Amino acid sequence: MTDKTTHFGYQQVDWDEKQQRVAGVFDSVAENYDLMNDVMSLGIHRLWKRFAIEQSGARPGQRILDLAGGTGDLAVGLARRVGAEGCVVVGDINARMLNVGCARLLDQGVSGNVEFVQANAEALPFPAGGFDCVTIAFGLRNVTDKAKALASMYQVLKPGGRLLVLEFSQPVFAGVKRAYDLYSFKVLPLMGRLIAGDADSYRYLAESIRMHPDQHKLLHMMRAAGFEDCDYHNLSGGIVALHRGFRY
Repeated sequence: MTDKTTHFGYQQVDWDEKQQRVAGVFDSVAENYDLMNDVMSLGIHRLWKRFAIEQSGARPGQRILDLAGGTGDLAVGLARRVGAEGCVVVGDINARMLNVGCARLLDQGVSGNVEFVQANAEALPFPAGGFDCVTIAFGLRNVTDKAKALASMYQVLKPGGRLLVLEFSQPVFAGVKRAYDLYSFKVLPLMGRLIAGDADSYRYLAESIRMHPDQHKLLHMMRAAGFEDCDYHNLSGGIVALHRGFRY
């Protein structure tokens, strides 16, 4: 055990406790995760993910690691781009999310070039330089040691490879921020209770967004991990941001 603490939403918890608590959240929401994404974002999350796939630069024959890949939203689009000669490895620390994702992709007929691996982003179990691209969508904010995770992602990228981080961020317009806060802390937990039978997990998700590094801080963290030519695109007024960096 360590004496360090970190945040779980707005709570301070022991450093070693956060991973277990996050696992509990996603064990609870796994079965309704896709439905809740559609309801919470009015379907706009599909456009955010489509933009991320376009920015991946994925080409036939490439190997791509999709971390926090959960139910496979990015993996489906990436698998089509890399084709039969390529491979998409879906990595997620949560076994239940992986099981839901695997079943979903099988139902859609996507399986031949997709693998599912239970993996901790802070210590990826892959050879150095094994991937052309690493993506992580709506997962980095749940990682305890984000700097360690970014360093691990850098390590598994080939020279010339790129990292894409799609994550909730900080709205850049005051009016958007006020409406977003009201929605996040009043409406979102209510929908979680009505649809998924779990208000607390969706309250945590709203809090975790506020505790995540904003656009500029995450950019600096990526540079500190060794990534170059880093930039980001604000989506939906900064509610979501796509960060990009390269390993040369």
